Amino acid sequence: MIYVDADACPVKPEILKVAERHGLEVTFVANSGLRPSRDPMVRNVIVSNAFDAADNWIAERAGAGDVVVTADVPLAVRCVAGGAFVSGPTGRVFDETNIGLASAMRDLGAHLRETGESKGYNAAFSPKDRSRFLETFDRLCRRAKNLLSEAGGQK
Repeated sequence: MIYVDADACPVKPEILKVAERHGLEVTFVANSGLRPSRDPMVRNVIVSNAFDAADNWIAERAGAGDVVVTADVPLAVRCVAGGAFVSGPTGRVFDETNIGLASAMRDLGAHLRETGESKGYNAAFSPKDRSRFLETFDRLCRRAKNLLSEAGGQK
C-alpha cells in the first residue's frame, strides 16, 4: 500500500505511474478536495481540517512494507518508526539512519525562523527533484513488494 500526504504534493502523476507499474494500491489523504479517479487501485480520503488530521490518518495505518510520500518530517518520523518506507517529493529518503538528523534540522530551522535569523524560503521544485523522486519511489516500491512477497503476500 502507498500512502500519500496529498495536500500540495507535486508528484501525484508520478506516484500513479509507478504504482500502476508495480500493481500497488495508492491512498491519497488530504484536507481538501482531490481529483476523483476511476482506477480501483486509487483511493481518496478527505479528512477534517483539524491540525495534523491527514498526518494522523496516515501514521495510524502505515506500517512495515508500506510506502509513504510526505514532505512533513514529523509524519516521516512516525512512519519510519512504524516500519514504512518513506520518501519526500524531492526523492529524499527518510529511514532509521537519517530520520533523527532530519527531525533535528527541521526543529533548528523552525527555531531560526521564529527568532528571525532565517527567512525560511524553500527552493523551487525542479525537474531534477521530479527525476530523483521517480528513481527513489520506484526503488522503495520494489523493496515494499519484495518484503510483501517474503511475508507470503500477508501484511
